[in-house]
Amino acid sequence: MITARRILSFLLLLVIALSGASCNSGTPDDPANNGTSIIPPVTDSDNETAVNTENPRLTYTLPIPETDGNVSVETALAERRSHRQFQDKALSIDQISQVLWAAYGVTSPHDNPQFRGGMRTSPSAGATYPLEVYLVVGNVEGVEPGVYRYISDEHKIERVVAGDVRQQEPLASNSMAVSAPASIFYSAVFERTTGRYGEAGEQYVFIEVGHSAQNVYLQIEALGLGTCAVGISIVTDSHATYRELLALPANEMPMYLMPIGFKA
Repeated sequence: MITARRILSFLLLLVIALSGASCNSGTPDDPANNGTSIIPPVTDSDNETAVNTENPRLTYTLPIPETDGNVSVETALAERRSHRQFQDKALSIDQISQVLWAAYGVTSPHDNPQFRGGMRTSPSAGATYPLEVYLVVGNVEGVEPGVYRYISDEHKIERVVAGDVRQQEPLASNSMAVSAPASIFYSAVFERTTGRYGEAGEQYVFIEVGHSAQNVYLQIEALGLGTCAVGISIVTDSHATYRELLALPANEMPMYLMPIGFKA
């Protein structure tokens, strides 16, 4: 059973992993110690995607990401900052490809189904890879607006919700998400990690989203773009509105939002 103290410890670890403040606005709600687990129920099958049946499964195969950029890791670290304002300018499919690969791309393919495609750019406890990465598209060259799931082992995106959802709640209440041409969104299937490590696995999942988000920060900086990490409350009902808007499976917990775009 997860107590309020443990939840706060998890959130502190996430902040440490990112080495910087998130871009949330307002005062977060105090977690209620009501003895209710924050982890969504595990369904009979580990759903990989939830497709809005009213919309086609539109997919895009992404360009091969670069592994030898012009900006050093040291420079990206020194210049990394959170940016909250973005130009009204479309992102390219090459930029999207690079950012998604940095977030959770496969760097060493593996046939073992445990690895779900192979080793990634981000470390994971026991290579359990509990995260799911989504792309909210508003203005990306050559890509129809909508919500897409990143399929890392094939380096492609598959649409799960059609249309530009940036003006819909809860995104509409976040000026960064509205103005950014795209946003990276994280959810997590806790069971992948807790199934191996028990309660300790809950902590590992929170740490892992910090690992991946820092990858995004550094890649964004190297591309000359901007982003700002936005935590999603897991101790209030706000996560339910994200789940509904993005058509997430019941066993995925909304975790993190990172609007991305050209710095204003």
